[in-house]
Amino acid sequence: MPTDSPAPADTPRIPPAPAAQVPAPPPERAALPDPGPGPTLRGPDAPKSGPATPRGYRAVFAVAEFRAVFAAHLLSLLGVVVSELALTVLVYDLTGSPLLSALTFALGLLPYIVGGTLFAGVADRYPARRVLVVCDLLCAACVAVMLVPATPVAGLLALRCLVAAIAPVFTGTRMAALTDILGEGDLYVLGRSLLRIVSQSAMLIGFGTGGVLLTVLSPRGAITVTVVTFLCSAVLLRFGTQDRPARATATATGGGGALLKESLSGARLVLGDRRIRALMLLFWLPAMFVVAPEALAAPYADAIGASPAALGLLLCAMAVGHIGAELFVGSALSPRNRSRIVLPVAAVGLLPLLVYAARPGLPLALAALALAGAGAAYVIGLDQWFVDAVPQELRGRAMTLLTAGLMTVQGLGMALAGLAAEFFPVHQVVAGSGIIGTVCALLLVAEVRRTAPGQRSDTEERDGADRHVTSR
Repeated sequence: MPTDSPAPADTPRIPPAPAAQVPAPPPERAALPDPGPGPTLRGPDAPKSGPATPRGYRAVFAVAEFRAVFAAHLLSLLGVVVSELALTVLVYDLTGSPLLSALTFALGLLPYIVGGTLFAGVADRYPARRVLVVCDLLCAACVAVMLVPATPVAGLLALRCLVAAIAPVFTGTRMAALTDILGEGDLYVLGRSLLRIVSQSAMLIGFGTGGVLLTVLSPRGAITVTVVTFLCSAVLLRFGTQDRPARATATATGGGGALLKESLSGARLVLGDRRIRALMLLFWLPAMFVVAPEALAAPYADAIGASPAALGLLLCAMAVGHIGAELFVGSALSPRNRSRIVLPVAAVGLLPLLVYAARPGLPLALAALALAGAGAAYVIGLDQWFVDAVPQELRGRAMTLLTAGLMTVQGLGMALAGLAAEFFPVHQVVAGSGIIGTVCALLLVAEVRRTAPGQRSDTEERDGADRHVTSR
């Protein structure tokens, strides 16, 4: 299944296996004080003897289990992007309705909040490898049913919803599992960064690949590719990762208690913690406002008289900026410096959208979008803060909720931008998104500073500790 951004699916973390079984030792955590407002971050991996010790992204790929997770993510994500395009074409061919065709894309986002809220408990209750493999097999089965010619349009849309509801469980489980595969320090942060880069790249490559496939295959033929990618992902995860026990035992989760109750209880614990809530909102709200120019790219291109090719550039510019900035921050900055830039970059990341107030031409608009995309690189440091703040037994549910909320707020942001564009010029809507989003980001930055471990009162620390103990 896909992971960290565009479409259905991403992953949990599991309790650490015995040291002898781990393919690469987890990074050591030096007692390195964090000079910034965030939590104390772990220092970089302790240096090892031998000049050939890999560093940075190369060190992540040196872990065999991560290579399996990465390959599975790449395959399933490309398959999902191809199937989204092919399914949109198929629904349009069957109905001739632009509304139903567009609805297939929306249905890839809306069910996230349902799956992420109601089924989040799966990520902690069952072994991660089993959850990931079963999610892939369920998605492969759903897509296989789409291939049956007798499947009605309503059935196609319902299956699309089901795949999207499974996605946050898969993604949250994989994210949590990465802490056991890579440790909770710098390797984890870089691993998450690589998965995000793949997700952004899929937006550039997947739709192009899908378009090429549709020139030689029918829509159902192109969808067949997704079945194969899901199955390949399941095989890679089954045989390429270790089988670790569930993060929460039956006793800790209330034994045979209902999964729904367990999932909702986890959501309350996560959102009830002031620090975790502030960090989660810092993931969500900037993403909600930054999607406005992408959602309105077509009407803006029309407003400035740009060609269809220019529309493609407007849709790609933000992803290009994000990929470039994430690669730079992940490879050139130390963990300490990544921590230092989180709040400053989050505070100003949406300001490039204010350029739209002047109704810029194509070159200036592309530059503004690339800069706005680059602003998302603050999440590399934020990943570390988040994993530090969430208790281990809640990580699966927390990561699932984080993924579900992220996809949902982006869909909501697109819908609100479209609604606003019915009453105001497109360029004003995009600029307004930059202004409102920056105000929200500044408020969140202040809250994150207030909830930093060194800033909280003794009472808050005690309350947080009590809450975590109770959750166990």
